[in-house]
Amino acid sequence: MDDLCRYADRPLAFLFRYVRMRPAAHAFILIAVLVAVGCSVATQYGIKVLVDSLAPGPSSNGAWLALGFMVALIAADNLLWRIACWVASSTFVGVTGDLRRDLFRHLTGHAPSYFSDRLPGMLTSRVTATSNAVFTIENMVMWNVLPPCVATVGAVVFVATVDWTMAAGLVAVAAVIVAIMIRLAAAGRPLHHAFADKAAAVDGEMIDVIGNMSLVKMFCGLGREHRRFDDTLDREMTARRRSLRYLERIRLFHAVVTIVLTVGLLAWAVLLWQRGAATAGQVVLVGTLGLSILNATRDLAVALVDVTQHMARLSEALATMLVPHVLRDHPQASTLVRNGASVTFEGVSFGYPGGRPVFDGLHLVIAPGQRVGLVGRSGSGKSTVFALLQRFYDVQGGRILIDGQDIARVTQESLRASIAVVPQDVSMFNRTIRENIRYGRPDATDEEVWQAAEAARCTEFIAELPAGLDTPVGDRGVKLSGGQRQRIAIARAFLKDAPILLLDEATSALDVESEEAIREALARLMTGRTVLAIAHRLSTVSNFDRILVFRDGEIVQDGAPGHLLRRPGLYRDLIDGELSRLEMHPEAA
Repeated sequence: MDDLCRYADRPLAFLFRYVRMRPAAHAFILIAVLVAVGCSVATQYGIKVLVDSLAPGPSSNGAWLALGFMVALIAADNLLWRIACWVASSTFVGVTGDLRRDLFRHLTGHAPSYFSDRLPGMLTSRVTATSNAVFTIENMVMWNVLPPCVATVGAVVFVATVDWTMAAGLVAVAAVIVAIMIRLAAAGRPLHHAFADKAAAVDGEMIDVIGNMSLVKMFCGLGREHRRFDDTLDREMTARRRSLRYLERIRLFHAVVTIVLTVGLLAWAVLLWQRGAATAGQVVLVGTLGLSILNATRDLAVALVDVTQHMARLSEALATMLVPHVLRDHPQASTLVRNGASVTFEGVSFGYPGGRPVFDGLHLVIAPGQRVGLVGRSGSGKSTVFALLQRFYDVQGGRILIDGQDIARVTQESLRASIAVVPQDVSMFNRTIRENIRYGRPDATDEEVWQAAEAARCTEFIAELPAGLDTPVGDRGVKLSGGQRQRIAIARAFLKDAPILLLDEATSALDVESEEAIREALARLMTGRTVLAIAHRLSTVSNFDRILVFRDGEIVQDGAPGHLLRRPGLYRDLIDGELSRLEMHPEAA
C-alpha cells in the first residue's frame, strides 16, 4: 500500500485511481449522461422546429412530426438518466469500498509512533470523510457538473444556427467567467482546508472523550470537557462560516453575470427578428437556450463550489494519512527461521523520535530457553527493549538478532509470529472471549481455545458467564475485571505457542488467590521458551535464570538473582526498597 503515498498531494489523481478500477461502468455512466444531456438540449431545438412548423397554419402536417421528434427526445432523456443512476448506485458505492479498504490497509501499516502522535478518532473520521468526499464528488461531477457543462456547449452550438457572432460572443464571455471563477475558487482553498481540519478535530475530540468516559467521571471532568468541546466546536463553526460565505460571494458574482448574459441574448435575438434575420422559432430557441444556460450555469456554480469544499476535505485527509510507512520489510526480507530462539543486541543505539537517546551501543546476549528478568526504575529502557525486539521501531545503530538473523532483514509478520506477549495493559477487541483468545492463532480449533483457557485458569470465570466463551467482552474488555482480562491475555499467549515470550508484569492485575494459580500457568508457559520479563515487583522474577538491571539505558548489573542480591548495587537497593514498602503496606503483598 506504500504506492498510495504518491497521491498524498494529488487528490484528483487519487480519485482517478479508483475510477480506473471500474473503467467499463464509469464509461457507460458517462456516455449515458452525455447522450441524455444531448437529448435534453436538442429538445430546445425541437421546440423551435415545432413553432416554425405551426407558422403555415393548421393545414401543415409538420407539427405532428416535430411533436413526435420531441417526444422521442424526452423519452430518451429520462430513460438514459434512470439507467445511468442505476449503474452508478452500484459503481460509486463500490469505489467507496475499494477506497476504505486501501486506506485501512495503509493506515494499519504505520509504526506505533504514527498512532501515538495522532488521535485515533481523527484518523477514523478522516477515512470516513475521504470516502464520503469521493462519493459526493463522483455524484456531483456526474449529475451536477458535467450536465450543465455539456448543456452549455450544446446551447452554444444551437445559438450558432441563429447567429454565429452571438455564439462567438457567448463563448468569449463564458470563457472569461470560467477563468475568473477558477481563480476565485483557488483563492478560497485555504479557507476550505481550515474547515476540513477543524471538522476532523471535532470528531477526534468526541471519540477521545467518549473512549475515556470513566476517567472523565472519576475526576469530575464533565464540565471541563463540555467547555473544551464547545471551544473546539466554535472553531469548527467559525471556519465553516468563513468557507461558506466565501462560496456565497462567488455564487453572487456568477448570478449577476448570468442574468445580464441571458437578458443580452434575448435582446439580441429580438433585434435580429425585427430586422428579419431570425424567425419566431429562432427567437424562442434563443430564449429557451438562454434560460437553460442561466439555470445550468447556476447549478454548475453551486456544484463547483461544493466540489471545491469536498476536494479540500479529501486533500486534507490524504495529506494526513498517506505518509510513507516508516517500518517496511527489506526488499530481500526472508522468513525468520526458528532455531532455538536466542536473542542478541549488537551495539544497539536508539532514541525515540523527538526525544533523548535511550541506548548508546547496548550489548546483550540471551541464550535459547533462558528466563531473563528486566528490572530498573521507570524510564531506564526496559520497555524499549520489548519495542525494539518486536521491531516497532528501527534502531539507529547496531542490530538485533534472533537465532543469528537480523530482524531488520526478516519479514515483520514472521518476526512477530515468533514472539508471544502478555502485556500489563491488556488490549481486547469488542468481540467474544473465544475470538479474543483465538487471536493468538486464528486457525485454532474450539478445543485448542478451551485448552488454552484452561491452562490460563480462565475456565472457572468463563463458566459463570451467560454465554461462556461466546460472551462479548465490551469495548476494550470493559465487561471483565482486570484479572480476567490478564488471564485471557495469558490464554492467548498459550495458544500462540511462540518460542519467545515477553511478559510485562503479567500478574500485576490479579488478586492474591488468582496470582498463585497464574504463576503456575506461567511456569508451564515459560517451559522450553526464551523469556524476557519486565518486573515491577522483583519477587516475580526471583526464580529466573538471570536478571538485567537497567539504569539510564545501560545494563549496570547482570547475573543470577541470588548472586546480585549478595552484592551491593542497584538490584539490592531495589529489593530493599520493595521490602520496606511491604512492611509499611503489608496488604500490597
